[in-house]
Amino acid sequence: MNRDAAHEAVVGAGWQAVRDDGRVRVELWEAAYAEPCLRQLFPWTGMGELHFSRCTERRWTWDIPYIQPAAGGTYWVSGPLRSQTVGPAATAQEAIAMVVQRLPAGCGPAFLGTPEELAAHEAATKRHPD
Repeated sequence: MNRDAAHEAVVGAGWQAVRDDGRVRVELWEAAYAEPCLRQLFPWTGMGELHFSRCTERRWTWDIPYIQPAAGGTYWVSGPLRSQTVGPAATAQEAIAMVVQRLPAGCGPAFLGTPEELAAHEAATKRHPD
C-alpha cells in the first residue's frame, strides 16, 4: 500500500470511528467531513468535543482549535489549548469555519505516526527539503 492509500485508510477509519461512536452531533461530523482542510486531518473525540490532529497516533497533537457542543444546538470553539477560547458558533458550519481560519500554516495531511515522529519528520524536512 502506498503512502497516500495508507493515509486515506487510517484517516478514513478515524472519521468513521468518530461517526460511529455517537459522541459528536451528526450535523457537526458532516460539516467537518465536508471541509477538505479538516477531512485530511485525524479526528478524535473527548467529552462530546470534536478534535483534529496533525498525526494519526496518540498522543494526538493539540495545535488546532476544537469544537464543543453548547446549549440549544449551538457550539463553542476553543483551543488549541484547553485554557484558550475562540468563541460561540450558532451553527456547525460556522464552528467549522472558525477552526479552518485558525489552522496552523501548512497543516495537513495528517502524519502517519505519533506527535514525536511528526516533530522529527518536520525537523528533518526543514533541514533537507524534498
